[in-house]
Amino acid sequence: MEFLLLICLFLALVIFLSSTKHLLVTLLCLEFLVLLLFGVLCYSMDFTYLNSFTYLTLSVCESALGLSLLVSLVRCSGSDQVFMLDG
Repeated sequence: MEFLLLICLFLALVIFLSSTKHLLVTLLCLEFLVLLLFGVLCYSMDFTYLNSFTYLTLSVCESALGLSLLVSLVRCSGSDQVFMLDG
């Protein structure tokens, strides 16, 4: 099971690094990476309930911040394409 999680983590990292067109795809890949990392950390012995709630709380805050930045970008430029961020 751990091997499958590590394979998924590697593939999600490759997709994250290769997704350069739309910001929404990048944010979705980033959230998938966060959830996979949570799955990997759940199998470690030192990951307690307090650590898991702290990790999940920070990941929810990160996703809310990313979504608010995406909404601001779409409202200002009308598109979520990454090349709009250059200038």
